[in-house]
Amino acid sequence: MEFVSASEAHFGEIAQLVSSPEELYSVCPSGTFPWDREQIRDIARERSELTVCMEDGQVVAFGNLYNIQPSQSAFIGNVLVRDSHKGKGIGRALLECLIAKCLDLYQATPCLSVFNYNTRALLLYTKLGFVPYSAEPRLSHEGQEVVLLHMHLRY
Repeated sequence: MEFVSASEAHFGEIAQLVSSPEELYSVCPSGTFPWDREQIRDIARERSELTVCMEDGQVVAFGNLYNIQPSQSAFIGNVLVRDSHKGKGIGRALLECLIAKCLDLYQATPCLSVFNYNTRALLLYTKLGFVPYSAEPRLSHEGQEVVLLHMHLRY
């Protein structure tokens, strides 16, 4: 397992990490299913530190940073792990990599946002030391009421 900066050559594989409209909404509410290279290109123009996890020459996870305010905060976003690789510690390792980038490159408190129904992610984020600081009511892609929890790393 190796973490590298994502390049245009990875965009097709990154897009394939999303397996359903529901998963896409969870990681990129403004995205359109199926996710594609152009949508990843748009993300690359707006976000920083696009990072992929490579295993056996294959992209198995992706994440990035956005809303970076050096010495204050930086958000971790678009965190995805290939279905076949979930439950193997790759998501945790990716988050640890992105947390380190927040701290080391920007001296910023790592933050992230997660929907209330994403129990697996909530459990991982809590284990890593993230705590909620705000809750934002939203409507899901299916028109259901959901809550977007905003969390930051507790030191």
